Amino acid sequence: MSATVLVVDDEAKLRGLLRDYLERDGYTVLEASEGRGALDLATASHPDLIVLDLGLPGLPGEEVARMLRKTSDVPIVMLTAKASENDRVMGLRLGADDYVVKPFSPRELVARVEAVLRRARGPRSEIEQAASYGKGRLRIDAERREVHADGRSVDLTRTEFDLLVALASRPGRAWTRMELVGRVQGHAFEAYERTIDVHVKNLRRKLGDTPPSTVIVTVPGVGYKLGVDRDVDRYA
Repeated sequence: MSATVLVVDDEAKLRGLLRDYLERDGYTVLEASEGRGALDLATASHPDLIVLDLGLPGLPGEEVARMLRKTSDVPIVMLTAKASENDRVMGLRLGADDYVVKPFSPRELVARVEAVLRRARGPRSEIEQAASYGKGRLRIDAERREVHADGRSVDLTRTEFDLLVALASRPGRAWTRMELVGRVQGHAFEAYERTIDVHVKNLRRKLGDTPPSTVIVTVPGVGYKLGVDRDVDRYA
């Protein structure tokens, strides 16, 4: 079955262009021109991915993303004319799976959509279905996509989970930021290298990994590594 992509943008010409390119690659495309309509359509149609423009009239795209993330982990590729680091950081904190700055190549956007969907449908895990680390301090169930830290359930975004699984696949191994971008995005773009820092910051906060961090450890001049060893026994 082809994946369904909801394109949300107030520019009819751009929506039509993206529809043409996406349908050419076999996707089913839904369209919305404003935020309220996008939320209604997402609820009714359950698309596999949403391409969301942040500069929407009425209900802003940022608010649409916040509302979506309250009830859904549907992958979101954000579109925006804002290219600053702060804007990218904000988009990632809202739960974006990828972030594309206007103007952009429609072919590149389709490639990004494909990569995000491929990653979402996985599995990309190299760890067993259930594994624990640091004498039970961290527990990851890859099949259920569940994480527990110090005995409490941790709610992670899709990207945060994939990043944690990548680090946990080889505890103690130092990963460069570019390597991690490739693992969690499905493609490696230099412009996204520093976004890994944002995801790591969010992960540490959610895991309760307060400074000096011992679960996700910074490797100066390189990137990051998982600082706790894998336990011998699996957990149920």
